[in-house]
Order: sequence, then C-alpha cells, then structure tokens
Amino acid sequence: MTSPEPLQPVDESFDSVLAFVAHPDDLEYGAAAAIARWTAQGKRVVYGLATSGEAGIDGIEPEQCGPLREAEERAGAAVVGVETVEFYGFQDGVVEYGLPLRRAVAEAVRRHRPDVVLTGGFQEFWDSGQPNQADHIAVGRALMDGARDAANRWIFRDLGLEPWRAKRMLVCGSNRARHAVDVTDTFELGVASLAAHAEYLRGLVDNPMSEPREFLETFAGQVGVGLGVRYGVSFEVIDL
Repeated sequence: MTSPEPLQPVDESFDSVLAFVAHPDDLEYGAAAAIARWTAQGKRVVYGLATSGEAGIDGIEPEQCGPLREAEERAGAAVVGVETVEFYGFQDGVVEYGLPLRRAVAEAVRRHRPDVVLTGGFQEFWDSGQPNQADHIAVGRALMDGARDAANRWIFRDLGLEPWRAKRMLVCGSNRARHAVDVTDTFELGVASLAAHAEYLRGLVDNPMSEPREFLETFAGQVGVGLGVRYGVSFEVIDL
C-alpha cells in the first residue's frame, strides 16, 4: 500500500473567507471542519450557494425541496460558526458557466471583500475515475474567474461596487491538493454540520455518503496521514 504524499500546512494568515459552491452540502463534505477551525480563530466566513439544491432529493419536488435544503444549509453553517449564508438562485442541476455566474461571483467578492475564496473540487474527474457533477465544474471555474473579475474595475461596472482582490483561492477535494489543514480538534463539528442535512442524507439510498461520520473519517484520516495529524482537510492553493 502506497503511503500518502506529505502535505504542507495551509498558510492561515488571512482574516476572511468567501466560500462559494454549487449546492447545500457541498461544503459539509470536507471543508466544514476547516471552516470551524477558522471561525474559532476569529476569522469571518461567509457562505454563497449558487443554487438551493432543489433538484437534489428524488422524492421531494423542487418547490418543497429548495426551502428545506436552504434551512438545512443554514443549520449546518451555524454548527461551524457561520452566520451569513446567501443563495443566488441559479437552477440546480443545470448551472452554466458564463457571464451571469461570473457576475454573481464578482458581486459577492466586491461586497464581502474576502482575503480568500473557497470552493469544492471542479476537476472533470475524481480520483476514483468517476466524472464530477456539472454544477461543481461550472461554479468552481466561475469562482476562479469571477474573483479575478472582481479585482478589475472595468469589468461589471454596473455593480456599483469598488473592486476587490482576493489573495488566493482554496479548492477542497481537488486532485491537485498539496496543502492541508489540521482539523483534529474540529472534526466533530464537521460531522455535526453534515448531519444537519438530515433530509438530504435520508434520500441517499445505498450510498456511502449517507453516513456522515464514516464518510468523513475515511477521507480526513487519509489526509491526516499526509499532514502528520489525526484528521485533515486537503486544499489546492491557487494564487490570484
């Protein structure tokens, strides 16, 4: 069995984060434990959700599912110390990369003025060989581009907001991750944050992702080995 490659600690000399992802639960499958660590350090973290996850539960129609999943996301965010959770109204399952999405990102970055932006993995394939979900790919790419748009005062001038440059982008779940955060002390909060998505988890039939502790322990334990700690969350670091 091959040992995990050594990972470097993420430079945590930042004060604020905008975490922008496609769906409720995207942050809870890994990043939430790191976010709990950062809020405990006094860092300000804001959640931005492109969609409300309304197409995510097969047995519940989108009109009922969206508000339910928004409530679960707010509950999961509260567990890890995040008070501000915003939903941007893009349609779940059919999010398209393009100017409307980049504009939404630029607006959020200029308004919240984060040091760091964060998203989930947006590569085409996971390490398992399974294809990534289309919304993840579109939103991750739009965050990278929209965050840079936010720094250029001549792009999206109609927003009426001063430009803002985030220093770097952190990508959780990237297959190019070379850095990680020690979440040994906040791992339980990460589990509780995912468990707050009770209705969503109930809808995952015969899926290992339906067991929050077991799923998170597997990946956090593997990352922890590479970082030399019990539990870790890995990130690709992109300078902006």
